[in-house]
Amino acid sequence: MAISKENREFIDSLIDYYISESQSYRQIAENYVPEIESVSDTAFGIITGCVYSGFLQAYQNQQLTPGLEDMNEFNKILKNRASLIKKSLIEPIKVKVEQESNQKSKIENKSK
Repeated sequence: MAISKENREFIDSLIDYYISESQSYRQIAENYVPEIESVSDTAFGIITGCVYSGFLQAYQNQQLTPGLEDMNEFNKILKNRASLIKKSLIEPIKVKVEQESNQKSKIENKSK
């Protein structure tokens, strides 16, 4: 079973949300200095964990269990967006502009 279109869109929206709020998660990670070695890596881990939790919750709400194929597809989606998540932790303003541009392109492509 592959991830449904609705669930894929939900995952994308979760990632977009956490990218937009990345500086909040960076602040959370900063609370753990000096126990952690990298604030941005820790914040990245928090964000990816939250997205994963949301993915599992979406399946649970639908009374489904993600299979191996679903997990592999989820990991690909997250990996494809990983660099954007990392950039948002380092350069939040630039990423927000890129993200808005990508959203605009998606809307324009759907209307064609």
